[in-house]
Amino acid sequence: MASKGDPVYQIFSFHDCKTSPDPIFDLPAQCQTPVPAPVPIVIDNGSFQTRAGWAAPAAEFESPRLLFRSVAARSRGAARSETQIGNDIPNLEPLRWLLKSQFDRNVVVNFEIQELIFDYVFTHLGITSEGSVAHPIVLTEAPCNPLHCRQMMSELLFECYRVPYVSYGVDSLYSFYHNNAQRNLQPPHTGIVLSSGYHCSHILPVINGRLDAVNCKRVNVAGSQAASYLQRLLQLKYPGHLAAITLSRVEELLHEHSYTAVDYQEELEKWRSPEFYEREVHRMQLPFSGKVPGGCVSVEERHERRAQQLRRLQEINARRREEKLLQDQERLDRLMAVQELLEDGLLDQFHKSLVELNMDSAEELQSYINKLQLAVEQGRQRLLLSDGAEGKAEVSELEQPMDEGDGVALMDPDFPEDTLPEKPANVVQPVFNLAEYHQLFVGTERLRCPEILFQPSPTGEDQMGLMETLQFVLARYTPEQQEALVSNVFLTGGNMQYPGMKERVEKELLAMRPFQSHFKVTMASRPALDAWYGARDWALEHLPTEGGAVAEGWISRQDYEEKGGEYLSEHCASNVFIPIKIAKPVPARPTEPSVAPLTSNGASAAVTTVT
Repeated sequence: MASKGDPVYQIFSFHDCKTSPDPIFDLPAQCQTPVPAPVPIVIDNGSFQTRAGWAAPAAEFESPRLLFRSVAARSRGAARSETQIGNDIPNLEPLRWLLKSQFDRNVVVNFEIQELIFDYVFTHLGITSEGSVAHPIVLTEAPCNPLHCRQMMSELLFECYRVPYVSYGVDSLYSFYHNNAQRNLQPPHTGIVLSSGYHCSHILPVINGRLDAVNCKRVNVAGSQAASYLQRLLQLKYPGHLAAITLSRVEELLHEHSYTAVDYQEELEKWRSPEFYEREVHRMQLPFSGKVPGGCVSVEERHERRAQQLRRLQEINARRREEKLLQDQERLDRLMAVQELLEDGLLDQFHKSLVELNMDSAEELQSYINKLQLAVEQGRQRLLLSDGAEGKAEVSELEQPMDEGDGVALMDPDFPEDTLPEKPANVVQPVFNLAEYHQLFVGTERLRCPEILFQPSPTGEDQMGLMETLQFVLARYTPEQQEALVSNVFLTGGNMQYPGMKERVEKELLAMRPFQSHFKVTMASRPALDAWYGARDWALEHLPTEGGAVAEGWISRQDYEEKGGEYLSEHCASNVFIPIKIAKPVPARPTEPSVAPLTSNGASAAVTTVT
């Protein structure tokens, strides 16, 4: 049993998980037969992760077959075959500057990357047909998705892949209905969905089984903003470990070490206690080597480094003397050649050479030659005596400028500079813990980053938090509708998985709702995956053909050609389709000048013609 004085440390290591490429599955036999209906493909097109699988009743298809990050590593000008997608990228950090996503916020705008994602999904599911996919597609989209984005997506699926049917639905609504079915709630369902993903968070009111799109609200704070905020906090706290605090490690910290405080201010007060801090802080161990800048160096090592520095400085100075001696000798030979011109009587060439040398007379030339001859002779003597007594004197001369800092510029840049001042041997130096130097103490950051979902102001976002937005949405309904909505508050999305999130929402609802009013908050059983399971359940219940007619929620190729790419067949988990009516301008007819009648006093009355 540990004593009370023993500290209780929680030391963790980063997993740094690396993904392995997805296998290419064979097309299952039960998915090949189109009778009575082709088996749909369910794709949860998430901004953080894509999930794809079959909507077949067999037990082997109950979970998605593909789960991968919604990113593609593609450099400019690279071929399609050179693009790495999802799990083909074992480590995202070396290729972080190449990563591209099909999303802007939570809306698909980059359809070139989206086409690469679809190619990856269809290929790994075993669909090898060239130019067409014979299976219906159930695809998730953003709440209140712009018509232009849906038009481009339908054009990609119908024109490029020639799919027979497409159905669009909202991922959080699929999760809502899937969990309501598990709780045996009878439709039509009424409630309010709080969804928080990677790019955005949403408040989605559902009344009598249909989304109330007019009162939907979006908050531009979610998992990516929390990860960026945590990375900024840690890099400011540990400037010596900037390269080690990568975005992948920060996301790991968020997913496994963060939590939501039920009472934020009260929780921060707890962290003021040293005992609470030592007990709750998570020490993240970074990989380290034995050599640390500024670490303890023995006296023998310091003298050896100084001796190596002196030897290198001697070699550098000897090499420079040789180079200077060669340059002086070459210049002396050139001047001697000019002097020979004077001795040979070639006066014109001699004067021309003097002008080139910027000299005025033969006496100046002779004086310069004498100086060079003396310098060359002294240089040769220094080289000959460098190994003798004069070499030792040189070493003593070099020590002085090095101690003053003047000789540092002569050092080899590859040789590490020793900046530690010498200390007497009897001085006790503090013990340096290498392990603690390479540890990240993650304390209040564990609750500060999830808190931005409720208070976005620390990240610089000038907008309301999630619960304040919920209160604004509820205020737009009658008291009876508010009671029905808060009786089924549903939390879903990957960013809702922090411990304590449900308790925090309940506390905020208790503060905003009237006295003695009732509400119920439920969390999705699998907040990140229930959207795919809900879409699969919906596809199994609504097959695309029922007696030759197109079922509710499916868009056929004929519908696409007749009604346009922005057309949406509504169902319980879909958006509301509001077509844009563009009024055709009526061509204006030229106005004819009208005859103004004369009044009794002879003035003409102005007549205006309106077209």
